[in-house]
Amino acid sequence: MEFVSYVIALLASFCAVAVVLTLHEFSHAFIAYKCGDPTPKYAGRLSLNPMRHFDLLGLVLFAFAGFGWAKPVPINPNNFNHYRSGLAFTAIAGVVMNYLSAFLFYPLMCVVLLYVSTPFFLLDSFLYAFTSCLVSYSLAFCVFNLIPLPPLDGWRVIEATNRRRGKVFRFFRQYGYIILLVMIGIHFLVNILGRYEVFWLATRIFGYIDILGYIMTYVTDFIAQPIYLLWGLVF
Repeated sequence: MEFVSYVIALLASFCAVAVVLTLHEFSHAFIAYKCGDPTPKYAGRLSLNPMRHFDLLGLVLFAFAGFGWAKPVPINPNNFNHYRSGLAFTAIAGVVMNYLSAFLFYPLMCVVLLYVSTPFFLLDSFLYAFTSCLVSYSLAFCVFNLIPLPPLDGWRVIEATNRRRGKVFRFFRQYGYIILLVMIGIHFLVNILGRYEVFWLATRIFGYIDILGYIMTYVTDFIAQPIYLLWGLVF
């Protein structure tokens, strides 16, 4: 029974990932197109078909770790009607979509948890896991992409709005990818070591420098509070 529950949870996770990633990438493509750039449309990314947006590694990480990435939407900023505003709106579109999605998915989750009951236990388990993942993944993807390191959306917003290109900017543009990979590696190491009591000391030591873990935990909880409080008036 435990194996069946694990398979159901994994299937629900992948289905939720497909929805969250697709909405995120489609919003980038849609806003870029509306700002005057037809490149996403020509690349086939102005679509709600999940297969057009998946990156295999990012998909697996998202399903198992709660954060990941999809294939970047190709754009040509020179086509924008207004260069800087087009860049900024396109960059921020994904995280805005994820936050709005979390806002809309949360009442759906509440309805499923409180009122949905079918004769099939496995179907109930899938629906509970699926709607819960829709909310948590939407929030997690929103927060993860707000991190101001390349190639994430937070960095693209900085590029679009920052006119200065000083030493700090050039440093993060050059080494941001490496910093992000190190942060992800430490976070995975903490999660893996934390499963085994024998590694409790190493888990605690690395836990102090698990910056990504702090961000994903505390920032996600912070931005989720308005959603929980508002819908808490209804449910």
